[in-house]
Amino acid sequence: MLITVTRSGGFAGGLEKLSALDTTGRADAADLEELAQRAVTPVPDGYRYRITVDDEVLDLQDPCLSDAQRTLIRTVLGVGA
Repeated sequence: MLITVTRSGGFAGGLEKLSALDTTGRADAADLEELAQRAVTPVPDGYRYRITVDDEVLDLQDPCLSDAQRTLIRTVLGVGA
């Protein structure tokens, strides 16, 4: 299994780090593959959100929302987030 993670943003704003890991032949392959499957499995009945501000796009999933994101979603949609 090939797992790729990209991190962007942070204090400097434009920093990006991309790394990939191939589990083939690793002693911890089964653990990593299970972890990856759990990480990408959506929360049952959880909402997904896409916030677009001018040209910035952010995809989010409940319950992983900051207070600011939750407040913005609630304000714009007019329903709870």
